Order: sequence, then structure tokens, then C-alpha cells
Amino acid sequence: MKKLLAPVAASLAILLAATACGSGAYDATEIPPKEQRPSASAAPPATQPPCGNPVASYTPEGAMPQPLAMPAGTYMAKIQQRGRLIAGVSADSFGLGSRNPVTGQIEGFDIDMIRAVAKAIFGDPNKVELRVISSPQRIPTLQKEQVDIVARNMTINCSRWKDIAFSAEYYRSGQKTLVPIDSTAKSTADLNGKTICAPAGSTSLDNLKKENPQVVPITADTDTGCLALFQSGKAYGISGDDTVLAGDVAQDPYAKVLPQRFSDEPYGLGMSLKHPEFVRFVNQVLDQIKADGTWMGSYNTWLMPALGKLTSPPPSVYGRAPGQ
Repeated sequence: MKKLLAPVAASLAILLAATACGSGAYDATEIPPKEQRPSASAAPPATQPPCGNPVASYTPEGAMPQPLAMPAGTYMAKIQQRGRLIAGVSADSFGLGSRNPVTGQIEGFDIDMIRAVAKAIFGDPNKVELRVISSPQRIPTLQKEQVDIVARNMTINCSRWKDIAFSAEYYRSGQKTLVPIDSTAKSTADLNGKTICAPAGSTSLDNLKKENPQVVPITADTDTGCLALFQSGKAYGISGDDTVLAGDVAQDPYAKVLPQRFSDEPYGLGMSLKHPEFVRFVNQVLDQIKADGTWMGSYNTWLMPALGKLTSPPPSVYGRAPGQ
């Protein structure tokens, strides 16, 4: 039965990703995948000092401004003047950011975080343009200021703090591995010689290699790409965040997720290092929705059915200074 149903599921997944070109208050735009590779002759990067606690973000300052009253000269005022927040998101991560095949809207837990920021700026959660990006594009699009903010299940770590700024943690995920439902594997250690897919440009690929150097890693630019490789038999399994794998299992009844969790993946909203006041503002937004129940309502809608109940959001940790 899997051989008959898997191509259908893969076709549907590819169709959903291919339709990620527009709907909503502002058209969702897609940036064509392009991964820049360093030249072989490039000099190795200079050693950077430790970043301290990677989940520590910039401390909010002062009272949170009212919608449509962003302080002059701030990046929030620039966004307000433009008339919309521009966000880099996924359109194929079920439960986090994916295209609803009925309504055509991109929806999910990550999307709710973006809409909360838009609501804080404009008083309207729909004042947002969602630009569909791949995992390797998350940091470059912020550095080039093609987007204001990225919400695409991005792990906060010291290496990335050298290139972009992060909000306070808004979700704590962990890496697991998806395999066929009839697999006898109990953990990633049982997958020697197996071809396992992980998203390109993600921490999942590095974690997978460290956990079991004997697997054969392959990559895809999107989560749907890995699912398509799995369903077509080109990959034995998929390794990635449990949030993403929960969405994959929801789309493929012939897949299961191994119980072993071999990493902690604290998610942060990515922003440019050039605008620390915007990071502080976003942290105020996150603190507000964590306190008033909005965060928990979003989690219960999108992630709780697959990942189970939570008693509270992750705490916000502060103390980082801009440039640190």
C-alpha cells in the first residue's frame, strides 16, 4: 500500500510548495533558492570570542509603544511608514508555516508569532507580507534586508549571533529522526549506512553527522523536499526538529518518529544586527503574548495535537548587549 500512496502524498506535498506564490492581505512572495558556497581558496574565518548564553537577547527598554505610534527614527517607524511587515517564512512546514490547501493562506505557529508583531505595530495582524524562503536563505535575506524578520524554526546559537540578531526564545524544540513505520531501528545509532535527509543550511545536518557519522546524509532546500525524497525511496529517513517531523507524520501514515531526542533547539525570531531597537520591541511583543495566553493558544492549536501539552512558554532570557 505504501508504494501506491506515497507518490500521491509526495505529489501533494510538492504541489503545496509550488503554490506558495500568493494570498492573504499581501501576496506571499517566493525567493528562488540559491545557496552561496565559499570558494576553495577563501581564507578560514578568524576565531570569534564566545557569545555567552546564546538564548540571551537584548533587554526590552521602556514602555511598549501603542500600535501606529512607533517612535520616530526607529526601524519600527520605517515598517509602519511602509504599511506592512515583511517576514521570511516556510510554506511547507506543517504546523509551523504551511499553505492551507483550502483557503490558500500560509498558517501555523511561526506565522502566529509574525502576526503578533504586525498587530503590535499596526493594530492589525494582517499587515504582513510573507516571503517564502528556504532554510539556507534565512540568514542571507536578513543580512541583505530583503525581509524585516524571519520565523522559520531557526535555532539560536553562537555561530548565528555573529551574522544576525535573535529575539528571546519562543519555542524549545529538539532533533529526532523519522523512519518507515516498519523500521526496526530504535535510535539514530541503528541507521548505519542508511540515507537520511536533513534540510540544507540547518543545524539538523551537523547534529546528524555528529550523532552517527555512519549515516549517509543528503539534503533538500525545504522540509517538503526531504519528505518527497523519503516517500520516493531516495531517502530512508529524515532527521530534523520534532516540530517538523510531527508535520511529516501527519502527512504520511507510513512514517514514524524514533523516540530518541539528541539535541535542544531553542527557536528565535531572526532580525538584522543593525536594528537592536527592533529586537527589543519584538521581545516586548513576545513577553506580552506569553503572559496573556496568546502564545499558549497558538501552541495548543498548531503543535499540541502532535507534541503534547505544555504548562508554559519558554522563559525569556535577557542581558545581551548589541555587538556582543
